[in-house]
Amino acid sequence: MAAADLFRMMLQTIVHAAARSRAHGPTAALWHAVELHRPLAEVDGACELTLCGSLARVMPDEQWPVAASDVCPVCAALAR
Repeated sequence: MAAADLFRMMLQTIVHAAARSRAHGPTAALWHAVELHRPLAEVDGACELTLCGSLARVMPDEQWPVAASDVCPVCAALAR
């Protein structure tokens, strides 16, 4: 591995985006965190795999952490 590639890997930061799940039966819609490996500008609002393992639609207009009471507790803990 080239030294420049190793240096770039060390500077990579984790960026989380906010995503909203759909309500399913008695389960309420929740805010989730999605780990992004590309710029937020490239996110088109499609469904992504969240930190807790569910699928949720990324909301590019919202920032993580979301100031709401309906936040997935698993995503909140893993995104710290």
